[in-house]
Amino acid sequence: MFYTYILYSKIRDKYYIGSTINLKERLKKHNTNHAGFTGHTGDWCIVWFQLFETKKDAILREKQIKNWKSRTMIEKLIG
Repeated sequence: MFYTYILYSKIRDKYYIGSTINLKERLKKHNTNHAGFTGHTGDWCIVWFQLFETKKDAILREKQIKNWKSRTMIEKLIG
């Protein structure tokens, strides 16, 4: 199974959207100190995810959410 997920950081007050095959391991990587968008805070938590049978479908959903470019839409999805 593949995941599309949304993370949230209270420190940055930001959302991050991604996709992966291993959600638990991916969260660990986001919370390590690194130079990427999610680096340096270490407080990312999963606020939403959706399962897919194929990587292609997970990536398509990730792109769909990213194309919204709307915090309001993301927060509606999260509920």
